[in-house]
Amino acid sequence: VTPTNCYLVSLAVADLIVLLAAGLPNISDVIAFWIYGYTGCLCITYLQYLGINVSSCSITAFTIERYIAICHSIKAQFLCTVSRAKRIIAAVWIFTSLYCTMWFFLVDTDETVYTNGVVVTCGYRVSRSLYMPIYFLDFTLFYVIPLIVATVLYGLIGKILFMSPLPSQLMDRAGGVSVHQGLSHSTNKSSKGTVTTRKQITKMLAVVVILFALLWMPYRTLVVVNSFIDPPYHNTWFLLFCRMCIYTNSAINPIIYNLMSQKFRVAFKKLCRCNRQHREAEYNAPIYYSVMKNSSHGSNEPVTEQEELSGQTQNRLNMKEDDDSMLSIS
Repeated sequence: VTPTNCYLVSLAVADLIVLLAAGLPNISDVIAFWIYGYTGCLCITYLQYLGINVSSCSITAFTIERYIAICHSIKAQFLCTVSRAKRIIAAVWIFTSLYCTMWFFLVDTDETVYTNGVVVTCGYRVSRSLYMPIYFLDFTLFYVIPLIVATVLYGLIGKILFMSPLPSQLMDRAGGVSVHQGLSHSTNKSSKGTVTTRKQITKMLAVVVILFALLWMPYRTLVVVNSFIDPPYHNTWFLLFCRMCIYTNSAINPIIYNLMSQKFRVAFKKLCRCNRQHREAEYNAPIYYSVMKNSSHGSNEPVTEQEELSGQTQNRLNMKEDDDSMLSIS
């Protein structure tokens, strides 16, 4: 378990919440009727914003963790720990959970009476103009600031990883020769492996951040633009495009991990084979064979431990209780 993995678990849970909460209203859109009632309207809206905001905070958290681990390796020994990561994740979830409680008071169900029936929808409780400060606060805290932080920190990380020379390169340039050349070569090889692993992880996380920025941009932009124009822009195809981007962002991360992380592929294969290997182990127990020589009566007939365990040895050997001359060959 690593701090980065802890943040990725938090991100995965948040993405699942977004997929669930953003997918349920589609059923109501198909039948043109809100089927989840007043409680469903409140909870679904709350979970949508909770998942979105936790995703943003988790991305910011593992970006800062990567920056400290790579650019300040000495501080990372006591700052980038699993216990600290768990505390940060707990703080993120508590903060966003409290922050999103305002949506319990901002949405409500609305009934529209027609001649042929009543249509129930889930919408805003007050006029749309009053939501502008909330939208801008949400846009700034959970989109603009995380992207600025990620851009700056990944720029510094890239400068360290991809532009700074490796320790082995510095040795070669200096022309220094160590007495312990074998140890030096092993250390340089280990250092190269560490840098390569860090580059791989950093590239993967950078792709996650870039896709987060691109896939959330249409929806975030639409919300900001609709805060200024009247009537709001509600093109059906563009709204569908925004939804598809949101779903893609929440579902694409495992694909990125599989494409860019060898450790993820290995762990995923082990997870898939775990149950099958467990079932095979129940029926296949290892059997060890050892050939033994009977010297009590001068017999050279070999005896196996498998026969000894099954009691077949008694029929072949008439050993005395004090006979200790049995010789193990294997």
